[in-house]
Amino acid sequence: MTFMGDWPLRWWLILGGCVLSALIVAVGAVVPGDRSTSDPAVREHADRALQALSAVSALAQRPSRGDYRREAFGSAWTDATAAAGGFNGCDTRNDVLARDLTDTRRAAVSSCARAVVAGEFRSPYTGEFIVFRRDRRAGAIQIDHIVPLAYAWDMGAWSWSPTARVNLANDPANLVAVDAASNQTKSDQEPARWMPPNRGFRCQYSIQFVTVVSTYHLLLDAPSATILRKSLRQC
Repeated sequence: MTFMGDWPLRWWLILGGCVLSALIVAVGAVVPGDRSTSDPAVREHADRALQALSAVSALAQRPSRGDYRREAFGSAWTDATAAAGGFNGCDTRNDVLARDLTDTRRAAVSSCARAVVAGEFRSPYTGEFIVFRRDRRAGAIQIDHIVPLAYAWDMGAWSWSPTARVNLANDPANLVAVDAASNQTKSDQEPARWMPPNRGFRCQYSIQFVTVVSTYHLLLDAPSATILRKSLRQC
């Protein structure tokens, strides 16, 4: 298993957000595809995630609360958040596009003075290459919550303060730009039911999923914990 070779090294290099008095930091940059899974840095991040996973409490199954509302996590992509990048003059969606796309062009829009209006992108979930244009099929690239908000709600976020939920929804450590089709297919599914079709990204996905769950003190369902543990051991 290898990571995708066409991604910029700055991807995931700095990810941070203040959450429940904790700081999410980068678990590693996406590395070129010719670096094998024996890469010491990759193995180190995976081992840290495995250690964190062992301390996460697990439920036999994901509970089905049925009362999730997206509005409980605040306005979509608000800039008014304590997460990294908050109050910088750009909404969260544009922050993630600026981080994940390459060869970008910028222009001012109502939500961001230097919004990404064009760029190139390879979806980590599928490997699909997309040429992005804000004025043409802007929805072809969507921003996914690695730990879905509905899942986070079921696993403990229902009891959080509104501020904590807004932070999670806009924390760059829990966000990734992806192709629209895979984002829709994933929906709010947990790792036991969905993992990226691109096997080369599953290690990074698992590291990020565990990092977010651990830092935000969320619960995990036991089947997903098993899948994540297997994925991390194969990094």
